Amino acid sequence: MHFDLVIRGGEVVDPGGGLLGKLDIGIRAGVIAAVDPTLPTQEAGATLDATGRIVTPGLLDLHTHVYWGASYWGIEPDPVAAVTGVTTWIDAGTAGSYSFPGFRRFVAEPSQARVLAFLNVSSIGLTARTYELANLDYCDLVLARRIVDANRDLIVGIKARIDANTTRGVGLEPMRLARKLADRVGLPMMVHIGKLPPPLEDIFTLLRPGDILTHCFTGQDNRILDPDGQLKDFVRRAWDGGVVMDVGHGTGSFSYEVAERMLAAGMPPDVISTDAHQLSIQGPMFDMPTTLSKFLNLGMSLPEVIDRATARPARAVGRPDLATLKPGAPADVAVFELEEGTYTFHDVFMNARSGTVRLVNRATIRAGKPM
Repeated sequence: MHFDLVIRGGEVVDPGGGLLGKLDIGIRAGVIAAVDPTLPTQEAGATLDATGRIVTPGLLDLHTHVYWGASYWGIEPDPVAAVTGVTTWIDAGTAGSYSFPGFRRFVAEPSQARVLAFLNVSSIGLTARTYELANLDYCDLVLARRIVDANRDLIVGIKARIDANTTRGVGLEPMRLARKLADRVGLPMMVHIGKLPPPLEDIFTLLRPGDILTHCFTGQDNRILDPDGQLKDFVRRAWDGGVVMDVGHGTGSFSYEVAERMLAAGMPPDVISTDAHQLSIQGPMFDMPTTLSKFLNLGMSLPEVIDRATARPARAVGRPDLATLKPGAPADVAVFELEEGTYTFHDVFMNARSGTVRLVNRATIRAGKPM
């Protein structure tokens, strides 16, 4: 059996695909062709020795900003992907209806990494740092629906940032409009939280099963914990009912205090994402391996954190075909080392926590080709 590439000898960690253990990965024509404890390498076009390393599906980052040059927040996806193991980027509403054609042509289409997107309910998107929902005239739902229908291969949901700075006095109305749009196009809604107002309880009245609350472990005043440090009842009901809780680390949205309380209560996040943007990649977030390392050092297992950066976010956006190593899937693969040592990690308030392990990316393969 001929393969273009065989990744051999690695410890495979693909909980979503049910693949765990020492396995070889055979790739042909950009697709996972075989997974087996021992694959023949005599006729392989190339081999990658992953002995002593961890092999995972290419990571899927549910919350990123990759519209470089056309927005305050955007970064270029490929240079970061190549050294972090992220092969699928979900841009979280950087583009609105006015700018999505440019996002498609100049970002999604030419990138080696796969780039999908949430469409911002504001037609101007994140051209500026914030305030995109302060003027409701920008919430053109007719145009937004046309853009979604013309780009369903890329658009996986609707994004609304609902906090004091973004809405600037118009209250919950932008989220009501985002709810209408998401329902009309049949896609989930991702909602950003942070600073009051609107209050969190009002925000949760508009969330439905399958919607995504990003920045779920924020330490700002619109947090999911009550003053006693307990999960608010309405949050628990929504979470139990199917709302997806996403980390979205960023520079303002990951608190060790909140994360530690939730993990101690046996409630880890559904998805671990980075909110990678021009500021957060300079720290304290840095990248996906660093973000996953924080949760490893908080006590989550390696399969648990990999699941939350592969299969779970893929399901959240209706793409279970991605972020798995099952035969027939796109050959998106990441190779890591789990290094042991003494490390210091920080949340967005620069609160420090020590750690003894960290993930380090050693290879990123997209559609069968090394990045």
